[in-house]
Amino acid sequence: MNIAAKFEIEFLQYLGPDGQLVRQDLPESGRDTARLKTLFKQMLYVRTFDTKAIALQRTGKLGTYASCLGHEATHVGIGASMRPEDVFAPSYREYGAQFMRGVRPRDVLMYWGGDERGNDYEIPRQDFSWSVPISTQCLHAAGAALAFKLRKQPGIAVTTCGDGGSSKTDFYAALNSAGAYELPLVLCVINNGWAISVPRSAQTGAQTLAQKGLAGGLHCLQVDGNDLIAVLEAMRRASERARKGQGGTVIEFVTYRLSDHTTADDARRYRDDAEVKAAWERDPVPRLRTWLTAQGLWNEQEEAAWKEECGLLVDEEVNAYLATPAQPVEAMFDYLYADPPPELLAQRAAAIAAEGRP
Repeated sequence: MNIAAKFEIEFLQYLGPDGQLVRQDLPESGRDTARLKTLFKQMLYVRTFDTKAIALQRTGKLGTYASCLGHEATHVGIGASMRPEDVFAPSYREYGAQFMRGVRPRDVLMYWGGDERGNDYEIPRQDFSWSVPISTQCLHAAGAALAFKLRKQPGIAVTTCGDGGSSKTDFYAALNSAGAYELPLVLCVINNGWAISVPRSAQTGAQTLAQKGLAGGLHCLQVDGNDLIAVLEAMRRASERARKGQGGTVIEFVTYRLSDHTTADDARRYRDDAEVKAAWERDPVPRLRTWLTAQGLWNEQEEAAWKEECGLLVDEEVNAYLATPAQPVEAMFDYLYADPPPELLAQRAAAIAAEGRP
């Protein structure tokens, strides 16, 4: 029998769920303990923010919110691996990556509070806004990557989508373009097990989600997304390939959505309690905490002090969000068209008149 092609997908993991090393050949990301400690603190900060945001939604001070609980290692690792000149095209829950890029927590809260000014980042100006439509951001990132190549600029484009998003034609078109044009694109598939209520097993017959990149000629890698060291190493490899003109990469980060899909969801309707309980055993935060503690780099007192500080920092952002004056009602009409059609102008005038303003 003649064989047209063969392939293998590497699985990358250094820290097991128990916080112990599963292999001894630590990459630089695992040997740089000072950086790991800094990023662990960032993971704790993100979790503090996430908890506060859910509380705001439950008390009517925030709209529907998409929690990032359980994704902290993947998100922080992606953001920490990027450079200022790069472009990030997120979906709608990668706050850890966005914070590393300069987006403020108050911006996140403004967005989920229904104020589009939350998308008008002061830093980084070149990054894309949140994308609630599934995987359309992959095409945006592919376009940015093509621009980098045509302009001979040093940046790379990084985008994220979920496991369900990897089934969309937008995802396939982006990876196909990246392969055909050898674009500096890193496609991050954050496989948290569920596309809202649809399990990974019902989404595709592919053995891995990473291998989908093979159809476009991209490098492919599957990673334990709850292992920060592995996340950093995977992003280093993909970023270096992209920066050297060696083409794009699809990375599948295997993690789990420990929360509901959003605050409008009740995951108990479709997920088994035993599955969620088992997922908590793979939580990225205690995993890295255990390893750092064993290295003498972390302790309970330091964590308690840092969590207290995180609470204060998050409260500052919450207060800034709550103190932001609401936009006038006509703002919803002002950014849709350069030249609004007459019927839209009539609606705008009617909205202003309804408030008793001239």
